[in-house]
Amino acid sequence: MPILKWFRTEGPPRAFVVYKPITTIGRALGNDVAIPGHGLAETHVQVLFDGRDFNLEEVDKQAEILVNGKKKRRSRLVHGDRLTLGDVEIGFSMFDEPQKLTRNPTSPGADGTAEDQLVSETQLRQWNVTNQQLAGLRKLYEFSEKLMTMKEIDPLLESMLDAVIEVTGAEKGLILLSDDAFLGASKPPDAQQPASDDGPAGPPGLRVRASRNVKREVIVETSGAISDSIVRKVVETGRPVIVSDALSDSQFKTSESVLALRLSSVMCAPLVSQGDVQGVLYVGNDRVKGLFDRAQLDVLSIFASQASLILQNALLLSALRADKEKLVAELKDKRFGEIIGACPSMLEVFRKLQKVATTDISVLITGETGTGKELIAREIHRRSNRVSGPFVVINCGAIPENLIESELFGHVRGAFTGAIASRPGKFQEANGGTLFLDEIGELPLNLQVKLLRALQERVVFRVGDSKPEKVDIRVVAATNRVLEEEIRAGRFREDLYYRLNVVNIFLPPLRERADDVLIIARALLSKHATELGAHVRGFTPQALAAIKKGSWPGNIRQLENRIKKALVLCDKSLLGPEDLDLGKEAENPILPLEKAKEEFQRKYVLEILERNNGNRTQTARDLGVDPRTIFRYLEREANPPPAGGGKAADE
Repeated sequence: MPILKWFRTEGPPRAFVVYKPITTIGRALGNDVAIPGHGLAETHVQVLFDGRDFNLEEVDKQAEILVNGKKKRRSRLVHGDRLTLGDVEIGFSMFDEPQKLTRNPTSPGADGTAEDQLVSETQLRQWNVTNQQLAGLRKLYEFSEKLMTMKEIDPLLESMLDAVIEVTGAEKGLILLSDDAFLGASKPPDAQQPASDDGPAGPPGLRVRASRNVKREVIVETSGAISDSIVRKVVETGRPVIVSDALSDSQFKTSESVLALRLSSVMCAPLVSQGDVQGVLYVGNDRVKGLFDRAQLDVLSIFASQASLILQNALLLSALRADKEKLVAELKDKRFGEIIGACPSMLEVFRKLQKVATTDISVLITGETGTGKELIAREIHRRSNRVSGPFVVINCGAIPENLIESELFGHVRGAFTGAIASRPGKFQEANGGTLFLDEIGELPLNLQVKLLRALQERVVFRVGDSKPEKVDIRVVAATNRVLEEEIRAGRFREDLYYRLNVVNIFLPPLRERADDVLIIARALLSKHATELGAHVRGFTPQALAAIKKGSWPGNIRQLENRIKKALVLCDKSLLGPEDLDLGKEAENPILPLEKAKEEFQRKYVLEILERNNGNRTQTARDLGVDPRTIFRYLEREANPPPAGGGKAADE
């Protein structure tokens, strides 16, 4: 139970148990902790327990309060904190500290009878055991506090050993762990090879991860410090073992390792995770005077069981950091700015982007929705000579038709109802930088004429004004529509298309990017797991297969949303297909071989026909088939592509 210890100027310290939700401290006798002292107010401070933490708060605003030498008005108390209230020194401890008992022959009831002596001896042992267990719990608490600041595993293990050696009175201690301790299933017994005492490994298949002596130094040569027979028994049984006097023990006195090491006393406790022994905590004494007893084994067992949980979390965090570093290394060669990709089609995108970025020519980015067109536009701006200028985005499909002209070119006061002040448009805001026209295919025809003039002359007119304004901008446009079809349908101006489409960058859909989808999925998982505080480490093999097979009509945006949802709802360390809503129905349907062959041929014929601008004769010649074959495929299409090249070209 927590205590407040008042360090008096004369005599031993006096302890006050903190057992109430609110404990007051002051000079007045009505306080829970009443202490006479100069500079101490009637009620100086109070200690509040909120169910988890003990918090110190001021009561008298004029009172002087120091916590560990620093002025405070309120503070969360931790074990070992030193409080200075006026001239009064008080220590805070999370654990009560019962005093060791010794028999006093002159005390009442200790008249030397056998019964009184037995009671006194029993009490003495019980209190000393309690003190030892309490010391072990205190060290475990301190070890847990250190874990919060330690990021590396090896210093953490050494800190654990120092605490164990101190609380058990051992001369040396070692931690032996399997290679996959706390991170995966343990190896089967037949796969573990025993090692001798003169090797770096302990039995069976365990390796020394940390070793310390009583001077808090690393043991340089650990091969002569371990008894493989004792460790083997702990691993096989999963129970702690104490050998108070190894050379006299009936079970181990004939063991070669015990005889060779001339061990006096040994304790060994298992480190267990999910029912499997992942390692052992091993301490030893070579002094006859330092033989271990059962109470010390109980302390070691408690420490080992709690340390197993702490180590499991620490090693899991270490594995997550290693996975993140590995992912960063993998992405280093597959990242182009904020864009991830290594497939041939994306490498071609990066090649084009690098060449056009340093120029001022217009770029048209095409591709399905969610493929990352705005990322490409931002990367063009970042690599251009206009990087110090603004990057302005306008979504042409998200603004009402009657407001889009004002958004693009600005307006003057009184230009229309509600125009109470002059305001610049996106063209003026982007002056000296880049203007990104997203969803340009949604722009109304009447505004396409004005946009074309602004692009040609680099001059704009605000709504309601006749004064021209020069602008120095670079225009990057994007659309998920096929603008050639929009031109044929009369919904997009051909002259504007050629003005925007100086260089075309086509972004392939996610389903056509081979292994890129897996790299992107891992990168998104790492990014959003950190943002959302999720403990998910990765994907199951089944999830990776489903991600790769998925059609992803929403492309990267859809994949990102699925991963975010899974991170919020999943309670496991690995995401499965069901967490990403990727059941069997998400996979492409299995077709009979003939039907699949026919579907492939149809798509291939249409692709070659598109390359030849609709010229049937040239397409038949390229494919090595009769032109009637091409016509046969076109007859089955609901909307066949128009013929190109004129009549003579198809004859």
